[in-house]
Amino acid sequence: MSANTVTPPQPQASSISESLNTKQMRRILASSFIGSAIEFYDFILYAMAASIVFNQVFFANVSPAVGLFMSFGTLAVGYVARPLGGAIFGHFGDRIGRKTVLIVSMTLMGAGTTLIGLLPTTAQIGMAAPILLVVLRLVQGLAVGGEWGGAMLVALEHAPAKRRGFAASFANMGGPAGAVLATLTVSAFSTLPEEAFMSWGWRIPFLLSLVLIAVGLVIRLKVAETPLFLELEATAEKKKIPFVEVVTKYPKNLVLGVLAGMSSYTVQGLMTVWAVSYIIEAGVDTTSVLNIKAVGATLTIVAIWFASRLSDKYGRKPVMLAGMIAGAVLAYPILWLLQTDTLWGFAIGLFLANGIIQGVIFGPFGAFVAELFPTRMRYTGASLTYQSSSTLGAGFTPMIASGLVLIAGGELWLVGLVWLLSFVVAAVCVLATKEGKNMDLSGEMK
Repeated sequence: MSANTVTPPQPQASSISESLNTKQMRRILASSFIGSAIEFYDFILYAMAASIVFNQVFFANVSPAVGLFMSFGTLAVGYVARPLGGAIFGHFGDRIGRKTVLIVSMTLMGAGTTLIGLLPTTAQIGMAAPILLVVLRLVQGLAVGGEWGGAMLVALEHAPAKRRGFAASFANMGGPAGAVLATLTVSAFSTLPEEAFMSWGWRIPFLLSLVLIAVGLVIRLKVAETPLFLELEATAEKKKIPFVEVVTKYPKNLVLGVLAGMSSYTVQGLMTVWAVSYIIEAGVDTTSVLNIKAVGATLTIVAIWFASRLSDKYGRKPVMLAGMIAGAVLAYPILWLLQTDTLWGFAIGLFLANGIIQGVIFGPFGAFVAELFPTRMRYTGASLTYQSSSTLGAGFTPMIASGLVLIAGGELWLVGLVWLLSFVVAAVCVLATKEGKNMDLSGEMK
């Protein structure tokens, strides 16, 4: 090589850390947690409003039961958009990098949530209000569809192999943390006189999203691209279309991952959305219910923390299966607690369902789905798996549960049957996958 030859600059990758306790890794884990928390604050905030506000603000011209059903329908729209968001953002995340896509998804989420807070009611602009509400919910769904996969991968692809489960769980812990923040914020404003809350008080939590998004963007901009992606940057492999590769080369992994993840999301949809409206309609104080829900989400974070660490020691499958067995066994006892129509019954049921069952399954789930796909399609594959499981498990569950209660004449036994079956199917799917704890993520998945 001549002295005048200029070597083109190569992407600078930070090496994979040997520890999670370094300045870089602490920043990465904080970004994963906080970014995910902010995005899910926005997304879950809508679920709260759908449970207690939107049926009176945007669907006030129908009966309360129909209004609630329609309100849950708009909630489901956001969940339907999540797999599409996962495919779109996953494509670009696998092609141009995890970091850039995460910044775009966060900005989109902030814009959609803020506009919901400014949306006129049906009484003010007629049917345009619920139509615009659905459009903005679609925006939320697309944005959160791209968030989780990127936030999880930024942590996992920087982490040492023996700590991948724990590192990936920071994105999972961000979800319930966002739920806690959203629930406490709505709870605080629900203490306003009912007329004030329904006219303007419910809007303030949506508008606060602007502040949270600004904080999240500042943190996210300081995080480096992942070493595994930068390793891939110079190869021709990533020139292929990630979505096509996922559905043609790894359809089994995709389907098994989706069905496995549905179990924890079925519980989430039932207990944090449908059960909230159920118990409030039974006459339990709204603010007290929301405060209990916040405690439940906090317990979920704790369970995720411990379950993810156990998955690094014993494997993803044993830990997730333990949560699924508990979910199947406790389905009917939890619904019985709910039927007591008391705050204490709701609290115990919620703590068992979301504080333990969901947390134990969800703790290893980030690493579990990431280890199903190779680097060149990991953002797309993990996002499609996660978001599809959330759509099928949580997106339609409140609507389905409301319908099953009507069919059963007010009884909950059909709801319990759906709950039980979802956990049985999930356990079978987990058993059919390969353990990924010791897998080399830089190679092709076998």
